[in-house]
Amino acid sequence: MLVLCAHHDAVPGSPGANDNAAAVGVLLHLIPRLPARIPRGWRVRLLFTAAEEIDYLGARAYVEETPLDGIAGVLSLELCGIGDAVALWDAGPPTPFLDAVTGALESAGLARDAGHHVVGRIPIFGSDHRAFAAAGLPAYGFTMVPVAHAESLRRFVLSPVRSTFRSLIRRPPPFHTYHTSGDSLDTLEPGALGRATAALTAVVAGLAG
Repeated sequence: MLVLCAHHDAVPGSPGANDNAAAVGVLLHLIPRLPARIPRGWRVRLLFTAAEEIDYLGARAYVEETPLDGIAGVLSLELCGIGDAVALWDAGPPTPFLDAVTGALESAGLARDAGHHVVGRIPIFGSDHRAFAAAGLPAYGFTMVPVAHAESLRRFVLSPVRSTFRSLIRRPPPFHTYHTSGDSLDTLEPGALGRATAALTAVVAGLAG
């Protein structure tokens, strides 16, 4: 079974369009469209969590209360409304699930380090997948990022303390609206939402590969 999850809470004072209504919208859009793409013998569970902004409380409660047998992997959707490439993050050593996901993305035309990026553990930022990873499951964040800002984004998320001072002036997108009052509907990019949807559809269709 594959678990795709998105949290529906936002920080106080933020409209929460990209963090995280965009991801919720992507999963809702997929509900009637995925069944025909799911390979025989597989199940896909769409999970909508609350209290992600408070130490992933919703996902942690789910992990504690729900049998996890049969889950092959988890992707938690974050910041899916801005950008033109997929970033899989908190990815440690290779796992069969990670190989399956990246293979599906490549088969959909999203080449490594161009259409999709694989990033290791991020020091400060986190999401619901960490609750599943703590239970021993392969689980990663799934985010859309602008290719043009890939290097500044990498520096920002991997060196958060140093980046804090640099970002007092300007943070790279999609973090320029993250946890702010500027995270509004008019900042979302339809192309990003479409690419996220297509990428997840490819991942689901490639499960049997």
